[in-house]
Amino acid sequence: MTESQKQPETTQEPGTDAAVAQNVQVHLRKIPLLAELSDDDMARVKADLRFRQYQKREVLLQKGGSGDGLLFLLAGQLQVIDVTEDGRAIGLRLLKPGDFFGEIAVITNSVRTASVVALTDVLVAFLPAPTAMHLFAHSPSVANQMLRYLAEKIQRDSEFRTLLSINNTARRIYTFLVMMKKNQKEGPEDTLANLPTHQDIANMINTSRETVTRALLTLVQQGIVEKSSNGLIIRDPLALQKLVEGPN
Repeated sequence: MTESQKQPETTQEPGTDAAVAQNVQVHLRKIPLLAELSDDDMARVKADLRFRQYQKREVLLQKGGSGDGLLFLLAGQLQVIDVTEDGRAIGLRLLKPGDFFGEIAVITNSVRTASVVALTDVLVAFLPAPTAMHLFAHSPSVANQMLRYLAEKIQRDSEFRTLLSINNTARRIYTFLVMMKKNQKEGPEDTLANLPTHQDIANMINTSRETVTRALLTLVQQGIVEKSSNGLIIRDPLALQKLVEGPN
């Protein structure tokens, strides 16, 4: 059988995990990190992968918890958060289907460095740390993707620190929208899909929900964006960019 004739790798979990109420079938090669695995490595992953479901606002990972495995988001949306000493939640980044998380604690054999909370009902796949480390060490495709991911993560974190340094709150919100659109790899070119709630945006950029609501309303009133069932349609990207750059 040629490579093009191979059937897609799937796995079916018969509900052994208490969090899974129904059978789940997943095309593993549609998960970017696993897409180019050898047949032997894919078989090992299929044997060890476990599926878990979480409800909206449920905490998947707790900062300081054991780094016992690598997780893949299969459906829904997650937010990585940190909590300040005064108990305030700070959003660090959003995760979409196909993304993996928990890699730092696995690689360093340490505790979780941040918490992860569900923004919607989600389905995740859990791969135990020993299997994940085997892939990191023995699969060139996984190692290359991990290096590229970590480099992009450093760049995103740098951009986000720059965003948080903007004193003007409205400009901070507009810049956040532009960053989200830049990092969105799928969907219509003019649509910012899966926009977080106003409160989640506020948590991420250190402002209030009311401030986010006012800023987005201003964009709508000026015809720069339009609300849709999928998020925001950016009608005038040049005008939005001018707001990001601020007055000359």
